[in-house]
Order: sequence, then C-alpha cells, then structure tokens
Amino acid sequence: MNPLCSRCNLVVYPTEKVNCLDKYWHKGCFSCEVCKMTLSMKNYKGFEKRPYCNAHYPKTGFTCVTDTPENLRLKQQSKMQSTVFYKEEFEKNRGKGFSVVADTPEMKRIKKTQDQISNIKYHEEFEKRKMGGEVPHHQQPSNPSPAAFQQPAASQNYHYEPTPEPVRPAAAAPPPSAGRYRAVYDYSAADDDEVSFVDGDVIVEVQQIDEGWMYGRVERTGQAGMLPANYVEAI
Repeated sequence: MNPLCSRCNLVVYPTEKVNCLDKYWHKGCFSCEVCKMTLSMKNYKGFEKRPYCNAHYPKTGFTCVTDTPENLRLKQQSKMQSTVFYKEEFEKNRGKGFSVVADTPEMKRIKKTQDQISNIKYHEEFEKRKMGGEVPHHQQPSNPSPAAFQQPAASQNYHYEPTPEPVRPAAAAPPPSAGRYRAVYDYSAADDDEVSFVDGDVIVEVQQIDEGWMYGRVERTGQAGMLPANYVEAI
C-alpha cells in the first residue's frame, strides 16, 4: 500500500516519493514551510520534522532564567567549584613561574649558598679555559689556594667576581674536642657567634659542625666561636 503525502495527503507513488524527516512527500510537495521553495535532500534543513530552506530555518535564542533559590544555590556551588579548580591549578603550577617570596633569614641563607655555588662554578669554568683542560665539577678542594682566586690578566676578557662570604647554618656551640688547626687565610667575623683570625693563627678545641663550618678557639686571642672550615687546615 502506497503512503500518503505529508503536505497534500494524497497517495505518493514510488516514482515521485521522497522519504525524509520520518515522513513521505511528493517531490513537488517537499518545500519550505515559509517560502514554499522546492527543496532537495541536499539543501533542506529540518526543524521539528518540518523542512525549511536555509534563509527561513528557525533561529534558536537564549532564554531568561529566573533567580530562584534553587538557581542561586547552583550558581554558588559552581562558583565554589571554580575556586577549588583554581587552587588545584595553582598548586600544580607552583614554582613554574615568577613569584614573590618573603625575605626571611632562611631564604637569605639559601640565596647566599646559591651565590657561593655559582661563584665556584664560575672559577671551575675559568680554570678549564685557562689551562685548556677539563675540571671535574664533582671535585672541590677543601682548602682552596689563593692562586685559584687571582684576577685574570687585563688582556683576557673575563668577568671576575669576589668570593662571597661562606654561608653557615645557625647552630649552638658544641662541646670542644682536642682538634688543632692552623689558619691559612684571614677571616673577619660576620656575626656575633663567629670568631676572627689571621693567617697563621692556631685554632684549638675544634669541633666539626658540618662540611663548611667548625667551632673552635683562637689560641692567640682566646676567643671562641664559629669559623669556616675551608679557611683552616689540620696540624
């Protein structure tokens, strides 16, 4: 049995049948709902199972939403979720960009240590270029000689930076021991808990704090305090 046309309600024969939008049409009846322009399967646009041309296709628009208590609750919940996502993204990207860090004593100590490490790498690179050899980065002399810190000749285009003051951790005075050391450089105390000495002074009652600092008493002056380990050598 042949179906009926959705436009004229007459029988649609197979030779003129158009099956589209879940309905059957005559080829001439398959036209725009507004301008009645005859359409084909290539240029029609369907809306609510009705054919339209491109010019008269219904446009969808925004609707106004009332600020009901439920909508206000959903809006507040979405805002809270956005804040949580922002914090998660912030924690994930922390340290990847520039940030403002409080100038605390701990940060000053870390900055000073980094400056000292940068200066050591500079001198290693300088010595490698000067001697034409390779200087291993993992080996560092505990008692650097004054020649390692000499300023290069004026004809060489190197940038020289003075050796920064050694960085030491804050620590209480440990109990003395029987270690004896001799100073190989002059050192002026930078803090109240440090001790000053000159080249040739004998340091007694020395106690090792860490790789960079010791505690001892200058035999010449009788003063005791913290001192850099690479400024003295064992007797």
